[in-house]
Amino acid sequence: MKKSLFASFMMLVSLAAYAQPQVVAHRGYWKTEGSAQNSVTSMELAAKHKLYGCEFDVWQTSDGVLVCNHDGVIDGIRIEDVPYAKVQYCKMSNGELMPTVAQYLREGAKYPNLKMVFEIKTHKNDERNASVVDNVIRLVRELGVQNQVEYIAFSKFICERLHKLDPQAKVAYLNGNLSPKEVKALGLSGIDYNHSVFKKNPSWLKEAKECGLEVNVWTVNGEQALKEHAANPYIDLITTDDPIVLKKILKGGKKNKEGKGKDGKKNKKNKKNK
Repeated sequence: MKKSLFASFMMLVSLAAYAQPQVVAHRGYWKTEGSAQNSVTSMELAAKHKLYGCEFDVWQTSDGVLVCNHDGVIDGIRIEDVPYAKVQYCKMSNGELMPTVAQYLREGAKYPNLKMVFEIKTHKNDERNASVVDNVIRLVRELGVQNQVEYIAFSKFICERLHKLDPQAKVAYLNGNLSPKEVKALGLSGIDYNHSVFKKNPSWLKEAKECGLEVNVWTVNGEQALKEHAANPYIDLITTDDPIVLKKILKGGKKNKEGKGKDGKKNKKNKKNK
């Protein structure tokens, strides 16, 4: 009983002094001229806007080359069924060639403060899923970017294999069908669920914190929805197609919290310390 009360007390203390959620650009910062989802440009823009992270999607060709694209099909070609030579000249909507994951990571390594969030897509069977995970872990280690990457997946098999091959890596489950306690039992570091999942299971936010899991919510768009989620002390990260809108909201919230007193006037002490 004492341990339970102490754990609850510590959780309340941490929530009372909670940090604002971090901003993750969904498929990169692509809602701007010259950019495109999953492009190198979208990742570079996320870094230049000093966002916490840039999420991107990963498929593997039949000969083991990892590429960045959301859909499993590009230009009418199913990526996992063909060798890389069949898709190497396929272009993103901004005219860039579809990048390999190796190209993406090498460019991302130039921005060490940016987290690159792999979404490993679910392939046809677990043999292929295992191959993708093995090649991802191998590539990340070869390029020395272990501290700059995090992983998410809808596949429980993929998440478990990622954790097995790199127990120190952050791995979050996407599918939304497991409770935080069940995810914790798998050894994963977090849950990354659609906002609708938390509406159906509101107790899961608190449960996740009690389990020591990191909470990410996706894909939250629009100013009002972003404000609501940004104010939730149980949420650690927000994945959004509107990362700059969210960044402005968080900046404004920080100013109101730290720069003004209850009467709305600037706090002189805070002003002096700026």
